[in-house]
Order: sequence, then structure tokens, then C-alpha cells
Amino acid sequence: MSKLLPAQEAARIYHTNYVRNARAMGVLWAVFTLCFSILMVVTFIQPYWIGDSIDTPQAGYFGLFSYCIGNALTGVSTFLIIGTILCFSLFFFCNAATVYKVCAWMQLAAATGLMIGCLIYPDGWDSTEVRRMCGDKTDKYTLGACTVRWAYILCIIGILDALILSFLAFVLGNRQDNLLPSDFKVEENEEGND
Repeated sequence: MSKLLPAQEAARIYHTNYVRNARAMGVLWAVFTLCFSILMVVTFIQPYWIGDSIDTPQAGYFGLFSYCIGNALTGVSTFLIIGTILCFSLFFFCNAATVYKVCAWMQLAAATGLMIGCLIYPDGWDSTEVRRMCGDKTDKYTLGACTVRWAYILCIIGILDALILSFLAFVLGNRQDNLLPSDFKVEENEEGND
């Protein structure tokens, strides 16, 4: 039968693996946040939110800046995600748990802004320009002969992505520890007295 490790040694090994895995998850969170910010910038500037189909009277497309009420919220959300990237520099100056929580709140606010922006965006579909391209059946929240394009769908997917990233950042922020807590340190005085 093999000899078991002492409790403190086993706790040290467990804690070292825990910290290593937490750091790896933090790096993955940062990489996914970078990818998400690139997607949101592309979504924000692309004009392909709604567009023509086979049955439309006129060819064309509309983006976020054309006849849209929710573009300010989506723009603020995009800048919040970029602000999250800028907050990565705070890892050098502040406690990691604090930085994760700040970034998590920013990502949650961005998800909320994206959600409201995507819900409000169809309110501008009743304008004359959209009606001219999409037909007379076009109204608020009804596209008529037009179709939803890839940028609008990507923005909706971005809402879910921001929610998942903010949840992960909250979890990472709550699980940050010191590299080796004082409970696991071997006290030199106790060993010398025995």
C-alpha cells in the first residue's frame, strides 16, 4: 500500500492545480473577450442588418445607422466591450478579482444595451425609405418583403456571448485567491518545538 501525502502537502498540490486552472480560464476569457469585441465592432459598422429579398420592389440594405432608434445603445455597448479590453491593463495595478468584476459589470451592461438596441431597432422599419425598399406591408416590427441579414443575427448572438462572458468573469472574480494562503504555509516554529 502506498504512503499517503500529509494533509498540508495534498492541500498545496490541490491549490497549485486550482490556481493554474483558474489562470488558464482567465486567459481563455480574455481571448474570447478580444474576439467578441472584434465581432461587435464589425457588427456595429456593417450596413447589412436588413436587406432586400427576391420579392422586394427595390434592391438595397440598411444598417444600424439608417433609420434606427437603437443605434446609440448598440454603440455604447460596443464601446463598453472595447473598454473591457482597455481594463485588461488594470491586471498590472489592481487585484485580479476586482478587475474581473469590473469587466464583468461592463460586459453585463453591454449585453443589456445590445438587447435593448436589438429590440428597439425594428421600431424604425416604418420609415419611408424602408417602405420604399421593402414594400407597403412594412411597418414597425414587420419587415414586409425584406429579410433580416447576418449583422443583425450576429448582434443577437453577441447578446448571448456577452452574457456568458460576464458570467465567466464574475465566477473568475469570485474564485481568485492568493497563490498560497496562510493556512497552507508550514510554520517553522511548530516543527522546531517537536
